[in-house]
Amino acid sequence: MIELPTGLDQLLRADFVKLTIAFLLTFPIAYDRERNTQIMGLRTFPLVALATCSYVLISLTIVDNNSSEVQARIIQGVITGIGFIGGGAILKREEKVLGTASAASIWTTGAIGLAAAYARYDIAVFLAIANFFILRSLTRLKSELAKHEVADGQDSEQTE
Repeated sequence: MIELPTGLDQLLRADFVKLTIAFLLTFPIAYDRERNTQIMGLRTFPLVALATCSYVLISLTIVDNNSSEVQARIIQGVITGIGFIGGGAILKREEKVLGTASAASIWTTGAIGLAAAYARYDIAVFLAIANFFILRSLTRLKSELAKHEVADGQDSEQTE
């Protein structure tokens, strides 16, 4: 077995924990999106979080003195890339635009990966819970509002 220097061994374990947290926090979101939309899901969301976390972790090891300016540029590039992926989820069909919630969720999973990389687990957990709650609960509320709008529209047509 290869023996690693003590500091490197600890760093690898810490990075593995961060990557695992990024994966675990995005998996429920991925499952929900896969089940409800089939646009993006079980593969895309965890991969975005893992890649985002990885880019930050790699940059932290290669940037001298963890320069905040260089870190900001790296994060900017990652966010731009995530926006490109999210843009691919947005579809326009007739008068409807679909996929905006999936696109926004892709951004959120990227932010979860960033937060995990910087050991900001409080932010990562909050984002994961908020995203899951919004997709689950507010989707039902949105459906209910749409039913009321359709019903209101039919009522006004009958009175005319």
